[in-house]
Amino acid sequence: MRRFPFLQVDAFADRPLHGNPCAVLLDADSLTEAEMQAIARETNQAETAFVLYSDTCDFKVRYFTPAEEIPLAGHPTLATTCALIDTSRFKLSDDMTTLTLELKVGPIRVEVYSENGQLVRIVMNQPAPKFLATYNPADVMPVFGLDIEDLLPGYPIQTVSTGTPQLMIPLQNLEALRRAQLDIPAYNALRAKSDFFSPHLFCLSGITPVGTTFARQFGTPPDLPEDPFTGSATGGMAAYLWHYGLLETPNFIAEQGHWMQRPGQGWVEVIGPRDNIQGIRVGGMAIVILRGELTL
Repeated sequence: MRRFPFLQVDAFADRPLHGNPCAVLLDADSLTEAEMQAIARETNQAETAFVLYSDTCDFKVRYFTPAEEIPLAGHPTLATTCALIDTSRFKLSDDMTTLTLELKVGPIRVEVYSENGQLVRIVMNQPAPKFLATYNPADVMPVFGLDIEDLLPGYPIQTVSTGTPQLMIPLQNLEALRRAQLDIPAYNALRAKSDFFSPHLFCLSGITPVGTTFARQFGTPPDLPEDPFTGSATGGMAAYLWHYGLLETPNFIAEQGHWMQRPGQGWVEVIGPRDNIQGIRVGGMAIVILRGELTL
């Protein structure tokens, strides 16, 4: 019987039962890809992270949804870093410590900020964005039960990738965002002929006074129907907003999950000019809520 240290971490949250939960398995080198996928179905989180040995970075990590492996994800990166700290596999130092994670998309630099030995913020560095296909609003908006008039006028529906391609759908306001509902058959038909992994609907209104944006991220079975906080898509959204001149400054607070009773906040910074973005920094807090052992 094989045993694996197991933690569940709430990411983009500074208290338990907020933000986005992620299962993290440590010392996972003996697991096959099929076993990882089966475990991800078992944990039934938005993503499950598997930490392995790396020849080139501090750790290698693979991320699986219940349906498939993905090359980059934000909240599992924060959750994995928090789990490594919690289990003393990674040591905090005063002010800021860095580590590199080998992901499917390539090496990712993670910055860990602390004060008096206590975790303050984990920040992942996402690669320079790729602006990919644009879509006809008439083909996309009905998939979410919305009208073309709900779209922010003058801006495209476009796939943006900072490692995982996400469909950016800018909406007029919170009211339109709240009304969004996924038509699963129509969505599956759209995705089958598309270049994106999942859709990110957002507007330029926070839920709290500090928020600049609020977003929703949808999925289909066996993945979860909605994601509480999506770090990779937040990076793509930030690139979109900065590139198209919708942000006055490159730093802002992104919010997500409040309508799911899983409020989350992310600190975001776009690096570089609007026409030549070099990367995105997305950060937040994370907290361990479960510790145990998985046996196979």
